[in-house]
Amino acid sequence: MSEAKRDILSRLKKKYDAIGQDVDTHLEGLLHSTPITYWDYIQTDVLLNLQVRRSEQPDEMTFIIYHQINELLFKMVLWEIEQISSHQDLTTEFFSSRLQRISRYFDMLSSSFTIMREGMEVEQYLKFRNTLTPASGFQSAQYRLIEFASTELINLIDNRFRETIDRNTPFEHAYEHLYWQAAGKNYATGDKTTLLRLFQERYMEDFIVFMKKYNKSNLASIFKSLPAEGRMNLDLQNAMRHYDHTVNVRWVMTHYLTAEKYLESSGEPAEATGGSNWKDYMHPRHQRRIFFPDLWTPDELNNWGISNLEDHKILDQPIAT
Repeated sequence: MSEAKRDILSRLKKKYDAIGQDVDTHLEGLLHSTPITYWDYIQTDVLLNLQVRRSEQPDEMTFIIYHQINELLFKMVLWEIEQISSHQDLTTEFFSSRLQRISRYFDMLSSSFTIMREGMEVEQYLKFRNTLTPASGFQSAQYRLIEFASTELINLIDNRFRETIDRNTPFEHAYEHLYWQAAGKNYATGDKTTLLRLFQERYMEDFIVFMKKYNKSNLASIFKSLPAEGRMNLDLQNAMRHYDHTVNVRWVMTHYLTAEKYLESSGEPAEATGGSNWKDYMHPRHQRRIFFPDLWTPDELNNWGISNLEDHKILDQPIAT
């Protein structure tokens, strides 16, 4: 037996001894296992049977598959954020490289929205969209998790209530004042639309747990905890600005312009499927959602979602934090 094979067997024995298992049993099991195939590993048959239309309109298939792709990319984003959050010896290089991965996922999401904007017939969309009520892309739980894991909670609070909320505020109270609550809540009466009520019934408890988990381990808080040298790292600051701008301006605006095309195609104002005032809810100048406000200049903050920040997102010199 070659030295390389002996080394492999030795390491296998150590691995299984560490968990109280007999390595010979596991090796014998290989004799009876079947070879892995691409379709089994990727679960292709399962994946391709997850698309169920609610109408007879062919373009509804495009709509469903595209949103499922979005959710898979959201899962990839959360996977990368978890690696940053749980890293024991975090370096600026690791932080920056993972942020760049995350940004590439959102770059893909933003650029791919032409599939939605140009890839469906307006007439078909206006027919099948009514079968979706009151469901809405607003109800993507993973997207909300990405927000919680990216920034400090105060940055997700509706602008009208930020002065009344701090770190001592109960999470349940903060939850009720998140910016996206305005899409379906009457703050004068407390009444919520079916869209928001169903979303809360399904996910509120999970959201509260997740908010607590990432309260001090979100990307913004981790950045603030770095040594001064790390916070002044130009590559890291640019990676964070790129991510912030891509998620909160480019991605939102591509979504906004797509909704505008379909919902205003008849010339009459239309509600989103969930019943929200989609223009006020979706446009970044109204949301004022910024993950890393300390990394933008006063002028950039004042023009958030109004002017094109694309020309300003790459820094030549780091911003003091």
